[in-house]
Amino acid sequence: MPWNWRFVLSCANLLALALRREWGVSEKLGSLPDGPEWSINGTTAENGKRFWFKRDKIGDYDLGYADAESFPLSSEMAVSAAFPGGFGPLTLDAARFEWRKRPWGAPADAERVVDIGYRHLHLYDGGVYDNLGLEPFFDAGRGAPKNAGEIIVVSDASAPLKPGFSLFALNPWRLKRVADIMSEQARALRVRAFSNYLQLQPGRGAYLYIDTPVTGSAPCSSQAFARSFPTTLRRLTLQEFDALFEHGYRVALQVEARFGIVDAPDRGGLTE
Repeated sequence: MPWNWRFVLSCANLLALALRREWGVSEKLGSLPDGPEWSINGTTAENGKRFWFKRDKIGDYDLGYADAESFPLSSEMAVSAAFPGGFGPLTLDAARFEWRKRPWGAPADAERVVDIGYRHLHLYDGGVYDNLGLEPFFDAGRGAPKNAGEIIVVSDASAPLKPGFSLFALNPWRLKRVADIMSEQARALRVRAFSNYLQLQPGRGAYLYIDTPVTGSAPCSSQAFARSFPTTLRRLTLQEFDALFEHGYRVALQVEARFGIVDAPDRGGLTE
């Protein structure tokens, strides 16, 4: 349609529209179940903070939060495709919402209506800010869960940083390489904090990494295939799906054998 050109730099909005019209995703955030608690992450381009969607609210700690039970689930899903240089961000009409904020550590009744200073917000995939989705559950500064007693299982499908730097001096992909290095370091710092916590508190969680060598049939090829499989919007072949599923299953078996979380309490979070 001609009016779709207004989203030429924010194609995530068109994806949200396609999800509603072609896939029939017409539910709202408020239709999500009470449990488990959903915290679906995005990244606010305006301030670089984690923007989250829950069943009744949206927002980030810097801007504030808004009631959004009627927010389309299709738009939230489209944020996961909003990666820089690809689909572009989802444009959110912030003026449609009443935003509230409270001082850090203040009780809930201390919330006040605020002007966030933007008529529109631009939301990228949550992986731009935290590719592990770990922040809702784990305080990396304290090295401990945000809620005492939680069991946290992290599934890390991040592509390992490839070695080498054979780009000529004026190649624009050098900038992407630098961005990849910064992203890898940010991820590594979160992983180190979480791994240190697991070593100090056995049985309180687990970390599953896609590049983990596995035992069993053709372990080297399984690991190499999984870690090098690209992000794609095409339909996977049955063979590709089975290979990825098998590798993930074997990684989970090895992690379970090491950390032993089967007998853990039912509480906790699953992050991906």
